[in-house]
Amino acid sequence: MAGANEYRHHILSVLVENKAGVLARVAGLFSRRGFNIYSLAVAPTDDPRFSRITIVVDVESKPLEQVTKQLFKLINVVKISELDPAASVERELVLATVQAEAAARGQIIELVQVFEGKIVDVGHDALTVMLAGPPSKIDDFEEIIRGYGIVELQRTGRVALAKLERQAPRLRSVSGKVG
Repeated sequence: MAGANEYRHHILSVLVENKAGVLARVAGLFSRRGFNIYSLAVAPTDDPRFSRITIVVDVESKPLEQVTKQLFKLINVVKISELDPAASVERELVLATVQAEAAARGQIIELVQVFEGKIVDVGHDALTVMLAGPPSKIDDFEEIIRGYGIVELQRTGRVALAKLERQAPRLRSVSGKVG
């Protein structure tokens, strides 16, 4: 497991009202404060009144405390959580069209299977593949397929949630005699 100093990004999970212009205000706040947004993903939650914005920014940019305080001042922000990478589950999706001439097609299909991806479109000399997983897995896959020739590639950006509690609740001991 990676040590705390190996993580290079802050992950903020921001629950907002699902209204027009909220994303622009949130992204603008980061821009005005000089933060470079590394990744941004937004979508409605299970409650259509709210959306969750996952924002990944560089650790080295500057402390997040000031921007978090400013975020709370935005009227449509409901909740902000900074997720510790070691205590969260992160996933990303990539769609990539890869050159796949007859000689290399089998190798590419095998790589997609090894990375637990899926082929979603097939052309005469190219394949479009989909892969979801931790960002490091997506990075590794992208690096390997680059040698075959990437025609097009689109990554979604990270989505993240806090890991669930793994410790089982303790049972209370029952005092008394067993007969």
